[in-house]
Amino acid sequence: MGFDDLMRRYFGTADLGGLSPAELEAGSERLSVDFGLETDPARRFALWALMHILGCAPDLDIAFKDPAERNAARDFMDLFAGMADPPQ
Repeated sequence: MGFDDLMRRYFGTADLGGLSPAELEAGSERLSVDFGLETDPARRFALWALMHILGCAPDLDIAFKDPAERNAARDFMDLFAGMADPPQ
């Protein structure tokens, strides 16, 4: 499932700029519920990554019991932070 697909599934659009705070909160809640119910590790990671991007991801200790999954999430966080802070 691609990023735009996830955005449309949870928020009804791939462009978050036009959403009201209530719509953003409702989509984030649906995303959180699906994350809690998901059993496939790859899909679970994708949902967590989207929650991280949106600033609503649970802490790594809560989200991932497997140390390898926590390390992968840390790597993602580092990569994402690097994208947000371009080199000078």
